[in-house]
Amino acid sequence: MEVEHYRREREQEFQSKQQAAMGSQGNLSAEVEQATRRQVQGMQSSQQRNRERVLAQLLGMVCDVRPQVHPNYRIAA
Repeated sequence: MEVEHYRREREQEFQSKQQAAMGSQGNLSAEVEQATRRQVQGMQSSQQRNRERVLAQLLGMVCDVRPQVHPNYRIAA
């Protein structure tokens, strides 16, 4: 009887410690997920802000054609 009581007592202690450890782990997971969401939102807003400027820059580079002879080109005689 006494052994059974001691075992139940220890089991309850273990359960409470396990719950405390898992609870803090769950909180950490929620914090990491929230930080990740904030970072993704920041990247999306940055992409929206810079999209037009980058597209204009790319189109400018692609459409600005300047025909030139390469410096290493040698006329064959």
